[in-house]
Amino acid sequence: MALIDQFSEYSRWRADTARSVGLLRSWLNQNEIGDAQGDLRLQYVLDRLQEDKLTIAFVAEFSRGKSELINALFFSDYGNRVLPSSAGRTTMCPTELQWSEGDTPQIRLLPIETRRNHTTVSEFKRHPDEWISHTLDIGSTAALQSALARVGETKVVHQDEAEALGFILDHEGKTGLQPDANGEVTIPCWRHAIIHFQHPLLEQGLVVLDTPGLNAIGAEPELTLSLLPNAHSVLFILAADTGVTQSDMTVWRDYVNAGQRTEGRLVVLNKIDSLWDGLRGDSRIAEEINRQVVSVSKDLGLSESRIFPISAQKALLARIQNDQELFQRSRLGELETALSDQLLPAKQKIVRQSTLAETEDLALHADELLASRQRGVHEQLRELTDLRGKNQNVIEYMMRKVRSEKEEFEAGLKKYYAVRSIFSNLTNNLLAHLGLDALRDETRKTREAMLESTFSRGLRQAMTSFFDHLRSNLQKSSEEVNEISGMLNAMYKRFSVEHGLKLSQPASFSTLRYEREINQLEKAFNQQLNTTLALITTEKHTLTQKFFETVAIQARRTFEVANRDVEHWLRAVMSPLETQVREYQLQLKRRLESVKRIHQATDTLEDRIVELEQQDRGIQRLRDELAEVAGDIRKALGATDADLDALRQEREEAMAA
Repeated sequence: MALIDQFSEYSRWRADTARSVGLLRSWLNQNEIGDAQGDLRLQYVLDRLQEDKLTIAFVAEFSRGKSELINALFFSDYGNRVLPSSAGRTTMCPTELQWSEGDTPQIRLLPIETRRNHTTVSEFKRHPDEWISHTLDIGSTAALQSALARVGETKVVHQDEAEALGFILDHEGKTGLQPDANGEVTIPCWRHAIIHFQHPLLEQGLVVLDTPGLNAIGAEPELTLSLLPNAHSVLFILAADTGVTQSDMTVWRDYVNAGQRTEGRLVVLNKIDSLWDGLRGDSRIAEEINRQVVSVSKDLGLSESRIFPISAQKALLARIQNDQELFQRSRLGELETALSDQLLPAKQKIVRQSTLAETEDLALHADELLASRQRGVHEQLRELTDLRGKNQNVIEYMMRKVRSEKEEFEAGLKKYYAVRSIFSNLTNNLLAHLGLDALRDETRKTREAMLESTFSRGLRQAMTSFFDHLRSNLQKSSEEVNEISGMLNAMYKRFSVEHGLKLSQPASFSTLRYEREINQLEKAFNQQLNTTLALITTEKHTLTQKFFETVAIQARRTFEVANRDVEHWLRAVMSPLETQVREYQLQLKRRLESVKRIHQATDTLEDRIVELEQQDRGIQRLRDELAEVAGDIRKALGATDADLDALRQEREEAMAA
């Protein structure tokens, strides 16, 4: 299945899943089952499905054919090149191609001068007035090409200004921009570009990230510390005739494979048509291509199965001319198959697991609530059936028994409220460790320490201390989570044993994900900023600015997600117990009122039994409907028995822990 077809299928799958989850939410609200916290959890699931994006980044040195590959993969239907593709540098700034409902076809350009501010590109995205926007005429290929060519615009500035804007200079031109005899260098006009383009794949959530060459990549740390690491797939493009050059290896080591991450990383060996010189036969050409694949595999330490020799230019031409033979020879289909078979299924699996976990948990709690109501009805039916033909003394005994149970439960509630108080204190401690106030304080202290530092050793210590503090806070948070989990487990068991409440063990929570993100961020930081060369050659204020524009901002994002997730978890673990306690209180009240009425008028006994039998049938009908709605979600997700078994195993392990 072609990439566009598979992506369309993925989009339909996501839409079907969202409809099924929406039906569960409506059903719970309509039948007044669950609570506000459960409704918020389902809304969160729906938001994730709605906003789900899939980012593919294209990375290479200049003149490797990135833009041509994007044209061949996505824009051949226009009958010409859409993105500029010619000899030399064509993409001079990171460029995102995307589309969301309500967008206007346009290209938005962020001036390079914005680097003078202590503001990230992500922050600038919230302020449209800082960008220069041009409407795209999608009906004219020529107008489209002209507008999109702006991502390659450059200007000449003095080397002092280039350095002030964050560009690395090298008079030999090996590791940075090379000034000319007048001390001037050519730099991009734009810092970042966003192209809102109404394309079928982009409409369905695909985001294409086109990156500039090595010198421009290194000048925008946010690209290397945030955009590339967070991309679902990175295509690293090489030229078939040169293989892995020194600058290619630098890009691979420092930006693509930082932290030795290989999942979602594919290498494209482009321009194999340079070997089609008419003097070599197909077998000889195939041997040379295979030899180059083996060499690249060895140089990059990557499996040969992840390296794809292609000709993007011939693939684009073949698609425009509908030449199937030329397209087969271009080998682009093999790369599309890899993207279809590896990228989308992996993304779909993540979405399936997270959605299934949430909906199954909420459906389970809803069924437990209904089962609790049904047990209460059954208990009343047994009691009232036993009262048939009994005298007033027996009815009075039954009333005393229910009152006694109510008093015992109310005594248990005192312990419950005491636990709630402790839970509140532990929650405050947890949020203090993960909170953004503490992070802001540490960020301020680190900035002050860096600016006050005289030597590079002090700079390094300040930055390293920042990471140590983050890890310490995450570790303290983990300890608080364990204490909260242990306390709630004990309370759940107490109410289950003493009052017969059927409660699953509360969901577990781990800070491991955030610890790994911080560790990965530190690895990238050590490779790009915390090097002897960077500390010696970069002015202190510039280095401080880069650190806080990239590392500190990315760390803040991690903690923002951690805050959101832990608050979500705290609501989720308390909600079932609170709901069951309220339900049990209501059942005791109903039982007592029922026995009172019968005590006052024994002729209402049979009427009450009939009423309870009707309630029992009504509750069973709701449980059957709930099972059907939950089953529809499983069907929409394509969940297998193995997926459900894995969820049950996680739940059992949490209970055992």
